[in-house]
Amino acid sequence: MEVQAAAERWSAEELLAWAAREFGEKAAFASSFGAEDVVLIDIVSRINAPFAVFTLDTDFLFPETYELISKIEQQYRIGIERLRPKLSPESQVREFGDELWKRQPDLCCQMRKVEPLTQRLEACSAWITGIRREQSPTRANARKLEWDAKFGLVKLNPIADWTEVEVWEYIHLHKVPYSPLHDRGYPSIGCTYCTRAVLPGEDPRAGRWSGFAKTECGLHLVETAEGPKLVPHSAGAAR
Repeated sequence: MEVQAAAERWSAEELLAWAAREFGEKAAFASSFGAEDVVLIDIVSRINAPFAVFTLDTDFLFPETYELISKIEQQYRIGIERLRPKLSPESQVREFGDELWKRQPDLCCQMRKVEPLTQRLEACSAWITGIRREQSPTRANARKLEWDAKFGLVKLNPIADWTEVEVWEYIHLHKVPYSPLHDRGYPSIGCTYCTRAVLPGEDPRAGRWSGFAKTECGLHLVETAEGPKLVPHSAGAAR
């Protein structure tokens, strides 16, 4: 598709500006507050786009992540929407037993991440993410603009072609707040129980679900179903 091909040549600012014109408030940014996500929050702020920013608060995030969320809210004068799972940690223990993430991490992610995201995206025509192609093999073919068959809407990955070096150059140039965990060997940050620092020479996502054949929580798994055309008939058109 022409717009999808053109998007590969656009900068992150150009793609986000296009999304603002096409979708307006029907597009939202899903942030886990990693390095890529804070870069996008800064860019969105600079172009004054109307996107809501939300995060999946699993109840198991690092204290540093909660502190960064508050810092971002204050610096950019925005409110971060926190999506919570239906089950509290205590209810999950009662229903599924203790430390579900050690026994069935996919089920834990499904309940605490995928289900809240699915519900939130029902109100959206497009969602924005901070994934990059070099992060992992499962993300290597991500397009800057694509149809997400899993959630049934347009997905934008504005910095899909950025390198890690470019991410950190942007952060330092624009003095963007970031998690101190990145300075302690955590290139990818998720829940406390399923994230560890990586060792020298390890894959950047080796610290996620260590010990399992799992590198994704289920939000960005590729679906092969073909979706409708990516160009909406009118800006902000509802799904």
